[in-house]
Amino acid sequence: MPLSTTRASEKQDVARRTTWTSIALNSALATAQLVVGFVAHSQALLADGIHSLADIVSDFIVLIANRQASAKPDLDHNYGHNRYETVASLFLGGLLIAVGVGMLWRGGTRIVNLQDIPPVKAGALAVAIIVLISKEALFRFMLRAAERIRSALLIANAWHARSDAASSLVVALGIIGSLAGFRILDPIAAMVVGFLIGKMGWTFAWDALQDLSDRALDQTTADDLRAILSTTPGVHEVHDFRTRKMGDLAIVDAHVLVDPQISVSEGHYIAESARANLLADSRVIDALIHVDPESDALNPQPGNFPQRSTVSDAVCAAFAQHGLPVAALNLHYLGSGFSVDVMLPASSAEDTATRLNAIDFDALRRQIGAREIHVAQALGLEPSTTPKRAIDLPR
Repeated sequence: MPLSTTRASEKQDVARRTTWTSIALNSALATAQLVVGFVAHSQALLADGIHSLADIVSDFIVLIANRQASAKPDLDHNYGHNRYETVASLFLGGLLIAVGVGMLWRGGTRIVNLQDIPPVKAGALAVAIIVLISKEALFRFMLRAAERIRSALLIANAWHARSDAASSLVVALGIIGSLAGFRILDPIAAMVVGFLIGKMGWTFAWDALQDLSDRALDQTTADDLRAILSTTPGVHEVHDFRTRKMGDLAIVDAHVLVDPQISVSEGHYIAESARANLLADSRVIDALIHVDPESDALNPQPGNFPQRSTVSDAVCAAFAQHGLPVAALNLHYLGSGFSVDVMLPASSAEDTATRLNAIDFDALRRQIGAREIHVAQALGLEPSTTPKRAIDLPR
């Protein structure tokens, strides 16, 4: 099974297990909070119960997003569906903001009508403490699993559970104050919970918006991935290195500098090797590697030198005039100038050098705009190879 498929399967399994655990716990806690909060007249505990209900909704969003994000690329989503998680984080953030604003509004109206607030009963404190301990334990369980599979959405959901624990602490303190005779502390605690929920929602929504806007990886991670390319055999330099997040993973675009005299196939092999090394990293979902024979600042722009057809016609015609067929041409378009490698077929003719010396190479260079013309001849000694011998010519 491919490594990426294994990671996706493990991620989905962990997400399903931790999220269903959260749903089960939050269902029990929300029921206790809402019932006891109503009976014990605790506005803060009721607010925390609504918070737990929002947690259940967000957990189901996580389940749906995780399932959709694991789908394979298709015609509509060529790079996969990993951003479903980002969209879900954005939706979750908006939900939390709405819940937080609602709690602030409700707490404010209760404070305005303080005389109508009935005394809080002690049972509310017991439930608040149980919720506090349960949410902290849930946070630690979810965060450990989320960090192991490096899921941004699950990490966000885990910290959401930590915010729940923090809000439960505030609720407990508000209930203690209300039991001590300061009734205003209970609605104030409810408002603090609302503020914490809204603030967490804003953080989720803002981070999701940044990722949907093609945010790059952090500098440390980007440097790690650049180093993977730089250490690939055959790569002399890496430039134009860019990253963009795709859910929890990243897409990398980069240019690699190789020896300008190697063949196209060797350059392609080096680029594919560099790409394979990147894809072996669990943080990368896809990579596009462009091969450069030299720095882009030096490399000539298209149109500055003649095309292959023009060069081939001129060179073949010049050589044919002296009875020399051309087996192959290699063209080098570099910042230092345009040069041509001419390969002659294996021949037993002893006067090859004489015929070559009869060619006006200066005129040919001017005709095609070449800085140099190199000539080599296949010796034809081994059928499986193409040995050559260089022929010195005036340049």
